[in-house]
Amino acid sequence: MAEIIRPSTVLPARRTPFHVLTSDGVDLIGEVSAPLGQSKGAILTLHPLPTAGGMMDSHVYKKAANRLPAMAGITVVRFNTRGTTSEAGTSTGVFDNGTAEGLDVQAMISYCFDVLELENLWVVGWSFGTDLALRHAKDPRHKGLILLSPPLRTTTDIELSYWNSDPRPITALVPEHDDYLKPDAAKERFAIVPKLKIIPVDDAKHLWVGEPSVHRVLSEINTIVTGATSVLPLEY
Repeated sequence: MAEIIRPSTVLPARRTPFHVLTSDGVDLIGEVSAPLGQSKGAILTLHPLPTAGGMMDSHVYKKAANRLPAMAGITVVRFNTRGTTSEAGTSTGVFDNGTAEGLDVQAMISYCFDVLELENLWVVGWSFGTDLALRHAKDPRHKGLILLSPPLRTTTDIELSYWNSDPRPITALVPEHDDYLKPDAAKERFAIVPKLKIIPVDDAKHLWVGEPSVHRVLSEINTIVTGATSVLPLEY
């Protein structure tokens, strides 16, 4: 009998903790949540600002790991950037406001391809994680970027302009009531990258609080990664 998906729902998946060493010797901790059957694609998640509580367990990413492997056949790779703590543990190193974290992003993308041998990998950034994606996720092997609540806090216009020379797609989900960059302002700030697709999300906030917002985010991710034309079901 089908059950309604709730905030606490945890669906079947192969969940495996891991450690990854960066080029400057930082030990990153994380977890892979993989489908029990064949994977249709994968996402590498870059979490919100750790100095404001962001981590690999930030709720949208935790729910993605709990649901997407079973509901969409998507492998979800989560990790803590340097100096960040979650229930899984603490990555070594020190927070560097998105600069040295570039080595974390590079190490994790390489891990996804060289060790996990993932295919159809997309990089998903949320808030602080969107700046990490735009500034550092340039490895040619991934398929593109998905940005959740981009604040454009540390990404420069020069760094943004790089993506005009990179053919891969970028989609930004921008909440109507975002604390930092609402849809109209996002269209102005991102205008220097005309190909970037902005999806305004009505009634949503920067932290995507509430199941309707989470459902919208996960459904959009599923559409981008797998090509699904319908939203995720509300039951499993």
